[in-house]
Amino acid sequence: MDIGAIVGQQQAQESAAGNSAATLAKDFDNFLSLLTTQLQYQDPLSPMDSNQFTQQLVAFTGVEQAIATNQNLEAIVNQNNANKASNAVNYLGREVIVETNKAGVAEDGTVNWEYTLDASASTNKITIRDENGFEVDSFNGELKAGTHELKWPVPQGSEPGIYRVEIEPLSGNEEAISHSVYSKGVVTGVEKYNGDVLLAANGILTSPNNVLVVREIKQEPAPAEASTE
Repeated sequence: MDIGAIVGQQQAQESAAGNSAATLAKDFDNFLSLLTTQLQYQDPLSPMDSNQFTQQLVAFTGVEQAIATNQNLEAIVNQNNANKASNAVNYLGREVIVETNKAGVAEDGTVNWEYTLDASASTNKITIRDENGFEVDSFNGELKAGTHELKWPVPQGSEPGIYRVEIEPLSGNEEAISHSVYSKGVVTGVEKYNGDVLLAANGILTSPNNVLVVREIKQEPAPAEASTE
């Protein structure tokens, strides 16, 4: 979904405050009509209490001010959402890194992560699970401290979807080593879900707030054409 569609979707939504204002206007017209009728037929010897009349007007004024405040807040929220969508478009075509163990299948049939070990490990078991949590592969990972790339080829015949990786680095004393896992991919779209603007990258949707690193994609220089004489 592009930015134009997002903004158009926001404009197409009906304003709750606007509907409330329309309802209040109808109620106020009815109130004035009833008040006029009551004034016409009131007992001259026992006229309507002016205090009661004033209280009713004050109540209507208070509701009207509250609705006006809500309308202003809605305008601010809509503008904020439009700004978020506009800013999110700047991520398109760029590589982002998000701290999550989930990732989708890339065009080359691989699933890509990065993981960081805070210390060197004696063993490091890596387990890949599908969307249902079933184990589909396991193997040994890197042992050195630092950041490592993980490019896992999806087995032939497997359904495309979201995969989850589990990293289990252990020290020589069988103690767990602190680590982090990241999903890395190029932002291919901007979508709106439940009012939030999300980035589509590496097969998953994530908020721009979750992005840790943004990188420009390096374009390989085109090979020079051979000249002919």
